[in-house]
Amino acid sequence: MTRKTTALLAMTASALAAQTAGAEEYRMGLITPPSHQWTQVAEAASDEIAERTDGRVEILIFPSGQLGSESQMLQQLQTGAVDFAFLTLGEFANRNPDYGIFLAPYLVDDVAGAREILKGDVAGQLLDGMAEFGLVGLGWGMAGMRMIVTADPVDSVEDLAGLKIRTIPFAPELAFWETLGAAPTPMPLPALYDAFANGQVDGMQIDVEGTWNTKYYDHAGQIIISDHMMFPMAAVASGRSFQSISEEDRAVIEEVFGQRVDEMVGAYAEIDAEYREKLEGTDVPVLEADRAWFGSAIDDWYAEWREKAPMLEELEAEASGL
Repeated sequence: MTRKTTALLAMTASALAAQTAGAEEYRMGLITPPSHQWTQVAEAASDEIAERTDGRVEILIFPSGQLGSESQMLQQLQTGAVDFAFLTLGEFANRNPDYGIFLAPYLVDDVAGAREILKGDVAGQLLDGMAEFGLVGLGWGMAGMRMIVTADPVDSVEDLAGLKIRTIPFAPELAFWETLGAAPTPMPLPALYDAFANGQVDGMQIDVEGTWNTKYYDHAGQIIISDHMMFPMAAVASGRSFQSISEEDRAVIEEVFGQRVDEMVGAYAEIDAEYREKLEGTDVPVLEADRAWFGSAIDDWYAEWREKAPMLEELEAEASGL
């Protein structure tokens, strides 16, 4: 081996060592399983960030609640024990009602409308407001539009009264079902299939993707395609952790997560259509429902939440202009 080759190898090894020494590993938590769109997007974003930062930022993905519940992850984000997360609105909306306004029923007609709202001025204000929780907001994503699955046939909204409907414990979502006269019943998603099969719950608020992939239709007597509510997700970073990252790499992280979650929202139009077609191919009756089908309950919900969440009317005005 020549001296020149030896020197070149030494320089290369030195550069690689310096690069490795500068690499940092960060932890990202999600409640969704590996197969879910959110987890897949997190993995893709992590790969792109590692490439674009030359390996300086390595984000390790922990799906399926491995780092705890959303409440526990929020606490860890605030202390810097967890660095990044995709979180539903629950922990925010239960602390500040304005974060629940995206759950307003029939705020938008479809995924396209949801995507525009999540890129709008109100969404931007709320993303910036994540500082209130010790977080940095990186972008808004979502899952599919909400629909309803029940164990028994449902002909009218009156048939929902008294039913135990599995929900997520978001104050605005619970209020929606209480207004309908149903009994909202929060429970962890992994427990839902068995609970529905054995009659612990009479139905669920869910999306078409989850209904198909988890086979909730196995025990269903009715599928109600209502698209009555969007289901946003916030991509966030720990404020403590984020400040330890260089300004250059922070810019890459913000750009990648913002772009990836926005593209995911757009993809849900096709995802919802695909899984709806699959559900319509089962033996379970499919009913289409619009805002009028729910009667006065929607207006009653808005009357209550305009008082509780001051930013709701601003969001409604924005949505009306789409």
